Amino acid sequence: MRVTVIGTGYVGTVTGACLAYLGHHVTCVDTDESKIATLQRGESPIYEPHLDTMLKLAPRSGAIDFAVELAGAAAASEVIFIAVGTPPLATGEANLEYLEAAAHSIGAAMDSSRFRVVVNKSTVPVGSGNLVETLVREGLADAHPAAGGKVRFGVASNPEFLREGSAVADSLYPDRIVVGASDETTLAIMRELYRPVVAQSFEPPPGVPRPPALTAVPLVTTSLTSAEMIKYAANAFLAMKIGFANEIANICERVGAEATEVMAGIGLDSRIGSRFLNPGVGWGGSCFGKDVRALLHTAREYGYDSRLLQASLDVNTAQRQMVIQKLQEKLYILKGRAIGLLGLAFKPDTDDLRDAPSLHIAERLLQMGARVKAYDPVAMKACREQRPDLKIRYCESARELAAESDALVVVTEWREFQTLDLAGLARSMTTPILVDGRNLFAAEAAMAAGFDYTGVGRCPRPRSA
Repeated sequence: MRVTVIGTGYVGTVTGACLAYLGHHVTCVDTDESKIATLQRGESPIYEPHLDTMLKLAPRSGAIDFAVELAGAAAASEVIFIAVGTPPLATGEANLEYLEAAAHSIGAAMDSSRFRVVVNKSTVPVGSGNLVETLVREGLADAHPAAGGKVRFGVASNPEFLREGSAVADSLYPDRIVVGASDETTLAIMRELYRPVVAQSFEPPPGVPRPPALTAVPLVTTSLTSAEMIKYAANAFLAMKIGFANEIANICERVGAEATEVMAGIGLDSRIGSRFLNPGVGWGGSCFGKDVRALLHTAREYGYDSRLLQASLDVNTAQRQMVIQKLQEKLYILKGRAIGLLGLAFKPDTDDLRDAPSLHIAERLLQMGARVKAYDPVAMKACREQRPDLKIRYCESARELAAESDALVVVTEWREFQTLDLAGLARSMTTPILVDGRNLFAAEAAMAAGFDYTGVGRCPRPRSA
């Protein structure tokens, strides 16, 4: 099938590369000429494991190209994805400026040569499917006043459930595919588009193996509105689940329980599950905060005050302050102290700093007069470029970070941090204090290495023989 993807961010680039790998002819379109030039060289403009490989493999199975002009690609396509950003406004609602422009441009590019499906891949408020249809028709009427009802198209909502750091695997081996539409023709085209994923009939790409038990992927068909709601509800639930783990961890610290043991115990309950129960400094990234706020805004528009959604935001904000409190408990005065942050990205295997806990922690420490240092295997370049106002000293290794520091804070659970020489780091510090904001290390091992250790919801104590 011929496919156009509008937007070359995380979602658009990964979606385009994976659909081309599956055998479709894909054109990715973006108004950012520098990003398109980078993609035309076969390079990814974003850091995402295996994406460079997918961009190189895609032409062997299907075809992929990149353009700044939409009209030709959209006219030739059967499926047109809208994967543009929907950043939050000050009110919490999503900014639909880019979505609206894309939908209007799609309409202007259409002709009567074929039936087309316009797919909302962006995370959009409930009701946006109807908005997109209206805007496509307006674009069509503006560009082709005499076309009337000759141009045929359908609108689908196909929310993404990609995790940064594993987006390629999530595209090829998803838990489910959700498609919302109101007509059978649109659904039939979307089923055909995703047939290789549903049947798992493709050869796995190098480095991204198929999960051993996966033989088929459910394709869930719903109304447009339900598909839009599924995306928001999923992210809101995950945000609340992490918040719940942090709330319990904070109680564990006060009563002497071990939060990691408690989470392991409740995670074995099949009704709860073990994922997203890791206490820490809270969630970040481009999705959870934005989507919870957007859902809150929608609820209020309809006269409903969701206290549970608001609480998940409040808990997450407070959890970041917890690091500052732990440092104060250990050092008392933070002014003039050298604090090293192990990690900047909001999660490992990405350079994304959107709503990253590290930035909140760094800002607060700087306000309190501390000297902030940081080391991240991937995200330091992005932090330099995006936050030149932050007076952070960037270090080239964890050893350099630890040297003459008064405390280290684990902010991002990068895999390479798990094998650090803790004893060597402790010896190089002015005061060997370790605030493990991700419970990355075994408490006993860190203390044996010479650290004054504190985690999240942890009460380390010697075990009896």
